[in-house]
Amino acid sequence: MTGEMIENLGADGACAACHQNSHVEYSFFSADRLPSPRSYPFQFYFEDATIWTYRLEYGTGPMDLQALADFNLVAAHGGFGRASRASGRAKATLSRRVAELEQSLGVRLIERGSQSLRLTDEGRALHERTSGPLSDIAEAGEAVVLGASTPRGRLRVSAPVLLAHVAFGRIGARFAHAFPDVQLEIVAEDRLVDPVEDGYDLVIRINPSPDERLVGRRFLHDELLVVAHPDQQRPTASAHDPDGVSVDAVVMSPTPPDTVWRIRHEHDELMLKPRPMLRLSSMLMMRDAVLAGAGAALLPKLLVDDDIAAGRLAYWGTDARPPVEIWALQSSRRLVGAKVRAFLDVVEQAFPNRVFVPPA
Repeated sequence: MTGEMIENLGADGACAACHQNSHVEYSFFSADRLPSPRSYPFQFYFEDATIWTYRLEYGTGPMDLQALADFNLVAAHGGFGRASRASGRAKATLSRRVAELEQSLGVRLIERGSQSLRLTDEGRALHERTSGPLSDIAEAGEAVVLGASTPRGRLRVSAPVLLAHVAFGRIGARFAHAFPDVQLEIVAEDRLVDPVEDGYDLVIRINPSPDERLVGRRFLHDELLVVAHPDQQRPTASAHDPDGVSVDAVVMSPTPPDTVWRIRHEHDELMLKPRPMLRLSSMLMMRDAVLAGAGAALLPKLLVDDDIAAGRLAYWGTDARPPVEIWALQSSRRLVGAKVRAFLDVVEQAFPNRVFVPPA
């Protein structure tokens, strides 16, 4: 590397990537140590005979590339705990690897407090100069691995509690049988997770808001139905109640007091004003309460379809609003790998024509 190239990259440090045919070399070094650099190669061989060599050069001794990656992971997430949750690596391992990196460099990179973590000036400089090249290396390796025909590795999926309860146990079992080389983890949660910050390959969202950071596909649409215990009589439209007929109901907590259900049934349209008998935070609890005769409720078809078919619940009508859309999303910064594609294929097979089919 010439002095001009070094100057263009900065007076006190530089990083360069050189491409020679199928050979790629990354070098990290400090300009003031150039008279006696040391080289430590890391080589990866792929099926197409391409050789990727990652060479770390500096004057004090070998720098562990994995330790450097762990340090950047901790720095990017702002703490060992967050980095551990995002990567699946043990918090103690990350702490030990960063400590070993600090020892090998002879400088402190992170100030560790009881409640917070802060990068030192040296840590901030190292993170800024190496996080980009390390990301390039990871993406290059991932791009090569994506060409593999067999899905493998760890796959983390976040799904809403209701959908996980109704469908994703069986979906997970089918996937595990079909792709034993993938370690699948499905987390049932209703909080709005960040796939990058929380370390998920896929997140399942209901009626997601547009977000340029996320891409994916819709695999299911569902309708909301008003259902009740068969003993509860369905009201009829009345000219005396143009704003809606009051009915005993089980509602989500919180539900605005002026809520109105506008439902369609065949050629009939009806306005209902739910009179809350119970306020519950879970649709599973709501379904059970309706089965016990506590009142009518507005619930997803995928949750109550089999109860209607079996006569345990009476169908009053379908919500007049557009159907609910359910999407599988991932970060737009990540490539769609073989394991993700395989999982999405299994999900779509479980919902033919994007409609929920209850298990036999």
